[in-house]
Amino acid sequence: MITDPQDFFDKGCGRCDRFDTPDCSTRRWHEGLLALRKICLDAGLDETAKWGHPCYMRGDRNIALIAAFQGDFRMTFMNAELLKDPEGILETNGPNTRVASIMRFTANEQVAELEPMIRAYLAEAIGYADAGVKPEKEVAEFELPEELIDALDADPELAEAFEDLTPGRQRSYVINLNGAKQSATRIARIARFRDKIIAGKGAQEY
Repeated sequence: MITDPQDFFDKGCGRCDRFDTPDCSTRRWHEGLLALRKICLDAGLDETAKWGHPCYMRGDRNIALIAAFQGDFRMTFMNAELLKDPEGILETNGPNTRVASIMRFTANEQVAELEPMIRAYLAEAIGYADAGVKPEKEVAEFELPEELIDALDADPELAEAFEDLTPGRQRSYVINLNGAKQSATRIARIARFRDKIIAGKGAQEY
């Protein structure tokens, strides 16, 4: 994965074999991605690369992440539970995600059309970051698979990262693991999920 955000706009995220080729999703959405980047930088956010994507920060708080896919490109807001979303345009990342955090674009021109709204949502998120406001931690109401309990007991770093996940993200892993019939499959999935959990992401997030 890329570690320099400029590489994302020039070559892609580095997560698949289409990296730095004309088939990379960033090529199709290049104009829209650059427009989102400009809006984030104009808002005074610091640009870095996290999880192979440009991430925009205010101090030590992640504010938004930009990503490109074959069918769309997106801006994902961190701590989106705080956003009021008066226009109702934020979407969830999947059926097991409860918090709507994604602003999805299916045409490069949509960024210009939604620019005032994007700037308003960023300003709201920045305001919460500056004030030190964080979403309230919800109480999780589900039972962890035994294999996950064993993995957390054996790996303090993983246990701490899992505890820091929102209940919705924790639930996404529980649902995924419970979908496996065999214990060995659940154990293998936990190993694959470790980096995502450490990164603070849910099972369905990229």
